[in-house]
Amino acid sequence: MTAATDARTMPGGGQPSPRIRRGLDALNFFLADVRDGLGPYLAIYLLAVRGPDQGWNEATIGLVITLSAVAGLLSQTPAGALIDRSRHKRGIVIAAAVAVTVSCVVLPFIGNFYAVAATQSLAGIAGAIFPPALAAITLGIVGPRAFSRRVGRNEAFNHAGNAASAALAAGSAILFGPVVVFWIMGALAAASIAAMLLVPAAAIDDDMARGLEDAPDGKPAGEEPSAWKALLTCKPLLIFAGLMALFHLANAAMLPTVGQKLTHIVGKDYATSLIAGCIVAAQCVMVPVAMLVGARADAWGRKPIFLVAFGVLALRGLLYTFFDSPWWLLGVQLLDGVGAGIFGALFPVVVADLTRGTGRFNVSQGAVATAQGLGAALSATLAGTVIVGAGYSAAFLLMGGIALAGFLGYLLAMPETGRTAGARGGRGPGTALQAAGAAAPEG
Repeated sequence: MTAATDARTMPGGGQPSPRIRRGLDALNFFLADVRDGLGPYLAIYLLAVRGPDQGWNEATIGLVITLSAVAGLLSQTPAGALIDRSRHKRGIVIAAAVAVTVSCVVLPFIGNFYAVAATQSLAGIAGAIFPPALAAITLGIVGPRAFSRRVGRNEAFNHAGNAASAALAAGSAILFGPVVVFWIMGALAAASIAAMLLVPAAAIDDDMARGLEDAPDGKPAGEEPSAWKALLTCKPLLIFAGLMALFHLANAAMLPTVGQKLTHIVGKDYATSLIAGCIVAAQCVMVPVAMLVGARADAWGRKPIFLVAFGVLALRGLLYTFFDSPWWLLGVQLLDGVGAGIFGALFPVVVADLTRGTGRFNVSQGAVATAQGLGAALSATLAGTVIVGAGYSAAFLLMGGIALAGFLGYLLAMPETGRTAGARGGRGPGTALQAAGAAAPEG
């Protein structure tokens, strides 16, 4: 029995010690804002504090966000491969948190476009580490049988952390202005380092963390993952990657766009607090949604739940165009809690379904995250360009239409990936990728 097995009640039994559970809870809570980046806060700060006089408008802000997202997406697959191969996952998370801290605390002292783009690109690269690392650490601790439920709990604490930090930003921004968000982000990154240290390295089974617990007979547990190019032969994973790109193309720019619109409606003094209020409202909805999805995903199946996420995202884009009232925009933002809550809880679960037994869980997460990162990167520039040329309503309608296309794509092209699919006589989770890996060269 390994040290990692000793740290759990039973191998893959999903019963980590109270200290480890608290560490995972705290890590997801404090990394909530850190892993997602400054997002709409950056847009508000650059528009309200720097402004057109210093060369900042919706289009240039969108370009900075896009450059950061591109840096992140180029790092996704290498980050997943690094997590698969590394036996020092805690150190990687801590290094990424330090990088985010640095990128936040220096922003108030720089205004040059290239300097801002460089710091946000660093944050984007560091941010690419967190999703696969958190998923791998979780899988390595609880095993595949308890994974979907624990991911739901992870996401609940993630959303609770987002709500708490946004509430803190809403209150403090009135007193100290939009710049306070940067200091809050740096403090959260530092707290996440302490949380990571609560999880002992021995509690993480590194083979299980990359999906080798259910490896096919004869596959050695210590074998290195195959080259990520083998994933190109797994059709369901490719379909899922394309659909996730559409989801983020529609979703990524919605909240920053709302933030910029609020800046014009209520002025710079209140926009940061209002957008923080939007985030708090949505995150409060995400907590129960994530818990529900984690608890019921095995029974209900992944596909119908993901269809709800796409449908709600399309509806959100439409409703934003009805009224300009800040309270209406705040109300519509509640729907983000449903769509994003579902996405966060199900994304790693579907990837785990498709890669079970292959040893390529994290590199597969990276490959799919690269696709979704491309969608997110294009979203900011697309929205900013449409806003400048045709206004905010046109941008919201375009993003809602993209979400509708994603709904139809998931309905018609994406198979059910949960265990219920195998029980009905379909191919079991991970079978396609296992077959692809058998024919692919190791790398």
